[in-house]
Amino acid sequence: MPPAAKYKAEPWLQSPLRTPVGEIELAGLLRNVTGIDPANMRILRRFTLVLMVEGKGYYRDARGTKLDLVPGDVLLIFPEIAHAYGPMPGSEWTQIYFVFDGPQFQLWRAQGLLAPERPLLRLGVADHWRRRLHEVVKAEPLHRAGAPLRAMGKFLYVLTDMIAADADASRPPGRDAWLEKSLQLLGKRANEGWLAPQEVAPQVGLSYENFRKRFSDLTGEAPAHYQKRRRLEWACASICHGESTLKEIADTLGFCDVFHFSKAFKQQFGFTPSDYRRRVRGH
Repeated sequence: MPPAAKYKAEPWLQSPLRTPVGEIELAGLLRNVTGIDPANMRILRRFTLVLMVEGKGYYRDARGTKLDLVPGDVLLIFPEIAHAYGPMPGSEWTQIYFVFDGPQFQLWRAQGLLAPERPLLRLGVADHWRRRLHEVVKAEPLHRAGAPLRAMGKFLYVLTDMIAADADASRPPGRDAWLEKSLQLLGKRANEGWLAPQEVAPQVGLSYENFRKRFSDLTGEAPAHYQKRRRLEWACASICHGESTLKEIADTLGFCDVFHFSKAFKQQFGFTPSDYRRRVRGH
């Protein structure tokens, strides 16, 4: 029996969910839809998320991207980019789809969290993500006044989780053991103070020069710069808690005096620790 004879559409929304930060226009399940011919690509006006639940498929776009799809893959289709996708010949096909847009998603695109260069998230475990997406719009009656905001919050959370899961899965092999330990040692104050990068290197089994180069290549910043940033972020938390004076914070961070601490803080954040303290206290 050809796939078209078993076509099924299961809408999850009767009307769009609109909020100040964005809207979900459509959502649902499709089974055995007809694929889009790559020779006749289409263009959408909104973002679309497609979760592959069953089957094998293809994705092509005008940027030259060519991808094979398997269950657990998530396609992120961008407005104004011509594309085509669908099932491989003879393959069953089940997808979950969400059509969405709004200021929050445009911001994510501007910041690179949503990027046309990365239209595919490889997540695996399709049923897990199917349930998560279903909960976005089926957890409560959507006619309630607060329902659109709650649904949008859940959708943003699931989408963030998808992007993070893909990032975790795509990290280079062997990164975790030494780099994660390095990040922890550099970014956390021990009882004896902050370990220098030169002290961290032998603890992860590397010479300092090799450590510095590999760390910089993988994180985009030198270990000393990463540690300085983490120390100043720690200072922000201490200022917010309001339990320490600026001199005590400077001493804890290893600065010789408040002047040098304030200078480094302003270089990092654009304002002095005193200005920051006034801001967080509402002055």
